[in-house]
Amino acid sequence: MRVLGVDPGLTRCGVGVVEGVAGRPLTMLGVGVVRTPADAELGHRLVAVEQGIEAWLDEHRPEFVAVERVFSQHNVRTVMGTAQASAVAMLCAARRGIPVALHTPSEVKAAVTGSGRADKAQVGAMVTRLLRLAAPPKPADAADALALAICHIWRAPAQNRLQQAVALHSAHATKGRTP
Repeated sequence: MRVLGVDPGLTRCGVGVVEGVAGRPLTMLGVGVVRTPADAELGHRLVAVEQGIEAWLDEHRPEFVAVERVFSQHNVRTVMGTAQASAVAMLCAARRGIPVALHTPSEVKAAVTGSGRADKAQVGAMVTRLLRLAAPPKPADAADALALAICHIWRAPAQNRLQQAVALHSAHATKGRTP
């Protein structure tokens, strides 16, 4: 499974591609940050994010895109930029028919470190260890994007089984019986 992880942001949008399957060593195929100038007009910044993500999709051809689910923050301006960059990432994937999964920050931290309250340094250290890298990816947005991809690879099999069970239950329920 090849996953593009996207840590959305308007100034720095982390991107990372990981390949592998749950239970086996994972491989990093690329990591980086799509940057936009803080003083540029919003529309131009969103286009720059789109172009950056499209370039990553072209180069790495992921099967899935994992995006951090936007959560409530105290700074409304920051959460708006994050939500806008997140929407751009989802749009780019949807345009190509690539499934998108949203993962909360605590889900990602728990999947990668074992604790949903881990700090950025702990996430970076575990990403470095799990992908057998020489050093943690910089900036933290890049490491977070890799963590999102790792989280998706590890969580996808269980989520798929759950979705299949729900679909099977729904199919039986519409026929007037339960499994």
